[in-house]
Amino acid sequence: MSDPDHRVDAMGRNKVFAGLDEKFTAFDTARIAILPVSYDRTSTWIKGADNGPFAIIDASPALEFYDIETDSCVYREGIHTCEARIIKSSPEEMVRVIERDVDNLITAGKFTVLLGGEHSVVIGAIRAFAGRTGDLSVLQLDAHADLRDKYEGSKYNHACVMARVKEEVCPVVQVGIRSMSREEKDMIIPGNTFYARDIAGRPEARGQRLEDWVDKIIDRLSDNVYVTIDLDVFDPSIMPSTGTPEPGGLFWYDVLALLAEVAKKKNVVGFDCVELCPNEVNKAPDFLAAKLVYKFLSYIYKNNKT
Repeated sequence: MSDPDHRVDAMGRNKVFAGLDEKFTAFDTARIAILPVSYDRTSTWIKGADNGPFAIIDASPALEFYDIETDSCVYREGIHTCEARIIKSSPEEMVRVIERDVDNLITAGKFTVLLGGEHSVVIGAIRAFAGRTGDLSVLQLDAHADLRDKYEGSKYNHACVMARVKEEVCPVVQVGIRSMSREEKDMIIPGNTFYARDIAGRPEARGQRLEDWVDKIIDRLSDNVYVTIDLDVFDPSIMPSTGTPEPGGLFWYDVLALLAEVAKKKNVVGFDCVELCPNEVNKAPDFLAAKLVYKFLSYIYKNNKT
């Protein structure tokens, strides 16, 4: 029996980002593809990130389609939501599967957005973009450095994501960092790491204009940029639903100021939003993640960088 409403799954959850009508979601005509990846095998504290993609999509129909800041309705570009990838295999195999899936979407000409899942899901995506794009760098928004060489027996653990990207793929610029091991400190590239303590809240209160730290970050990026957003970059007061929340994070307008400028000055080839660990009694973080995805797409298409 066919689903009477293509936008809802068997559990009653929304399965189409923003709950869009079919004329805006058809794969052949949509310019944007959302790829949900349900994976949470290497998380080390609070489990549940495998439910993150479903929670983001389920919250997304509450979005207003009109974005005030950009005076645009990015959904008109067409947003196709791919069938969710539910992966139970090893992290190494998962990376191979996601690299193949993302490469297929790039081949089809889709601007691809990955919804995680734990942070390790992005390694394959970044590999796929690097295979198609020259002069690529990664902008990482995150509370944690993720630069361990190996963790809990795997080089593809979520704590090793940026170590693999730096080692195998391209340079990384890190923003919002406020937690790392002593081992990771030795892996930090001077000038490419921007600590949360230096940019969170009101930089102008410390004699620093907002655009100062944003411009410094932009200057460290190459022309083509992939953006990976671990939601624990945000302060837990507005984003408590992560597997490893860290106090002292960035706030909504801090992150938007950076993303808007990146979309304006660089060619964003793709991005992800990962590490949402949904809480049944607090849906606000789910909606924050959904709005962040829609907002960044609005910036990107407003600036014709695709």
